[in-house]
Amino acid sequence: MQSLELADFRTRVARNHLDATDLADFRARRDALFATHPQSPIPAGERREFTGLRYFPANPELIVDVPMRTAEGELSIDTGGPDGVVRYTRSAILETPFGELTLWWIAAYGGGLFLPVRDETCGKQTYGGGRYLTDTVKGTHGRGVEWLGGDRVRLDFNYLYNPSCAYDPEWACPLAPPENRLTHRIEAGELTYH
Repeated sequence: MQSLELADFRTRVARNHLDATDLADFRARRDALFATHPQSPIPAGERREFTGLRYFPANPELIVDVPMRTAEGELSIDTGGPDGVVRYTRSAILETPFGELTLWWIAAYGGGLFLPVRDETCGKQTYGGGRYLTDTVKGTHGRGVEWLGGDRVRLDFNYLYNPSCAYDPEWACPLAPPENRLTHRIEAGELTYH
């Protein structure tokens, strides 16, 4: 049953984010999951030859502890797919060394944090629509965005990853809104799939 497969895929994504011992272990687990799971975003016809995703080398300089401040307002994105219009609420503004990023709360049943990022590598070395640092609805807990308490957050850009639509156009993905577009190159995380 497709819905149970998808729930299992999300569970495995969450386990990877929570259980991996380090970045190398995380990447190896992600590659194995994408190669074998029936709900992998890698097209079924490509999985047999799939040897893993491509990444920038780990960069400890792209792990930053940043202040955040509360933010207000909503954004609605028409996904163009069966999800229809999805509402996001501004949760916080993160003051990174590369520019401000808005941390979003997905305003749907259960909700979840969402941090899409588009930087100057997008469309060149990385997916043109941007990458995600977290989407907790999909189980990406505790790696890219970690609350340190109070008004501080740790961002580890080494965990930037492509949305599902970067692998297969059958997927519809919300992309980084203009306020999450950085004018710097973030040479960390996942590269383009092809």
